[in-house]
Amino acid sequence: MSHTFSSLLPLTQETLIYIAEDDGRVIGFVQATGHPMSMSLPAKVTSLQVLNLCMASGVAESEVAPALVEYLCDQAGQKGVSRLFVRIPLDDPLIDVFRLQGFRQYATESVLYGESPEARATEPPAGLRSCRSRDDRALYHLYRKVTPWGVARLEAPAYRDWKALRSAPGQQEVIDRVELVGWCRVQKGSQARPHTLAFMALPERGVADELVDHAIVASDAQPAWCSLRHYDSHMIDALRGRGFSLLLTQALLVRETAVRESLPEKSLVPSFG
Repeated sequence: MSHTFSSLLPLTQETLIYIAEDDGRVIGFVQATGHPMSMSLPAKVTSLQVLNLCMASGVAESEVAPALVEYLCDQAGQKGVSRLFVRIPLDDPLIDVFRLQGFRQYATESVLYGESPEARATEPPAGLRSCRSRDDRALYHLYRKVTPWGVARLEAPAYRDWKALRSAPGQQEVIDRVELVGWCRVQKGSQARPHTLAFMALPERGVADELVDHAIVASDAQPAWCSLRHYDSHMIDALRGRGFSLLLTQALLVRETAVRESLPEKSLVPSFG
């Protein structure tokens, strides 16, 4: 790969990238990285996130894209990867390419944005406190309570998988009322980049509203965005009621690959007795 091409892409040691050429001309490429991105290939990664599937201008996507995706899946399986994930807008024509290559949708994700969000209350929620490292187990139990089994089985079937997904920075707080009923993270942005909000909350009355109000106050009511799943409808409603609007709806797709493992050779031996 040329230095010019590699400088345009977010390449790390966890990245797989394959290029389609026609008479020496690059006509497309597919890129995937470790899921989560902090993991490294090939020793530990068991899943990949597809980041890019791009075709050159004038190239028929239906001819090149399926071959690139299939080759990526084959190579990933040979490297011990069992799952490939894709996050793609519902109206993107490439979604059909992935579906025809064996990817299935397991969740829908809504991206919401608030230019000038308005909190309805400024008092902190009862039981609010800073998140501590010893809260991790309780937070994992909260994750399993609010996440459908089919989603958790794919993304974080075990505690260590869930821990690996929680590497994003930001101010983290929980609502502790004998048990943890809510969690939020506020990652401060800049003048050019809005704040990033993240939430988990039990569908108990008032918890989602309290969390969103607190996050808006913590981000100084500045522009912010948040990504939530279809099963987080109580959080989505709370955000919409405070000035957030739907920016994008994405499909979350997965393909489970067959991992090839070499078995020790067995032979017959004589038995006496």
